[in-house]
Amino acid sequence: MAPMQFGFALQGRGPLSKPEILFKLAQKGDALRYDSVFVTDHVVIPVEIESAYPYSANGRVASDWKEGYLEPLPLMAHLAALTKRIRIGTSVLIIPYRNPVVTAKMLATMDVLSGGRIILGAGVGWMEEEFQALNAPAYKERGRVTDEFIRLMREMWTREPVDFKGQYYTLGKVSALPKPVQKGGIPVWTGGHTEPALRRAGQVADGWHPIGLRPPGLLEPKEYAEKVAVVRDWARKAGRDPKAVTMSYRVPLELRPRGAKPAGGDRILFRGTVAEVVEDIRVYQRLGVTHFVWDLTASDLKGALALLERFARDVRPKVQRLPR
Repeated sequence: MAPMQFGFALQGRGPLSKPEILFKLAQKGDALRYDSVFVTDHVVIPVEIESAYPYSANGRVASDWKEGYLEPLPLMAHLAALTKRIRIGTSVLIIPYRNPVVTAKMLATMDVLSGGRIILGAGVGWMEEEFQALNAPAYKERGRVTDEFIRLMREMWTREPVDFKGQYYTLGKVSALPKPVQKGGIPVWTGGHTEPALRRAGQVADGWHPIGLRPPGLLEPKEYAEKVAVVRDWARKAGRDPKAVTMSYRVPLELRPRGAKPAGGDRILFRGTVAEVVEDIRVYQRLGVTHFVWDLTASDLKGALALLERFARDVRPKVQRLPR
């Protein structure tokens, strides 16, 4: 059985989003032999946002959204230069925001320069106002645009020369070199937990990369298992090997001292003692998860570094190889 893999996401905004902090966290993760580090994506933040945010119970965005986001692609390139082995991904890149040919070229270049360490976490986006600000394809067609652009990028990575004719993009025969180092091109993990997202993961993606434990999409074990079954069913219908689709899970991580009790109610998954978090990992591993991506719950750099160290020292050795 292949070992479990563990990564973490860097904050796009907030106290841990300053460049020097992001660099230190990525380098620490690399030194501690984490498998992946992920960055997020927003280009501009409209002053007025009416779109419903899919990861809050009331659909509203937090007040610190206007602090600004680093552009993920140059950030990934910089992180690749600062690290040696850790894989670098997006969680997630909004595919309709950018020209797919240019995006494919930039990602292929990063894959070459990093020695084959890039993961493309791909999403359709949720903020209609940002689509409008970027003059992106129509918001209501973002799912179909995403599917087509992913197909085009894969063509860019695997054929030479390449041409493409789709509903949203036509490309005459061109040379697209260099190709990514990774055989078959850069792996694409699609996010989301809606029915169209599950179909996309099964039909066209190399992995499913949902965010869990954020209402309304909590993805607690029963719900996660049901959605894994849907993803795999779509893969079968597409003539693909369902087990070839990587199942990942991005959730907040907190490690409490032994014997510590949660404040004010029931314990939340992946927020607990070492033994409790080990058992949570085992539950989801049995459901098919092979790659966890942690949101670090620490509020400052010292706490985040300590959390990375403690997980690598106290939890990871207990769960890298788990019996089914």
